Amino acid sequence: MTGLGGCIGLIVVGAILTFATDWEMESVNLDLVGLIMMAVGLIGLAVYTSVLKRRRAMGALPVVEQRRDI
Repeated sequence: MTGLGGCIGLIVVGAILTFATDWEMESVNLDLVGLIMMAVGLIGLAVYTSVLKRRRAMGALPVVEQRRDI
């Protein structure tokens, strides 16, 4: 997945498949595929934001260098 854009794209495509189409296929339930895509997009979005939050928290710490003069 390509980050935030990929997660939002999965949610959008899943919503379109679930709510905006009336296609029917014999072997594939497009409503279920759309729901699965939206769920994966939401999980990816939650993971992405938690990782981003962790990176920002770690980046906020000051960097301390210690030198030893020999």
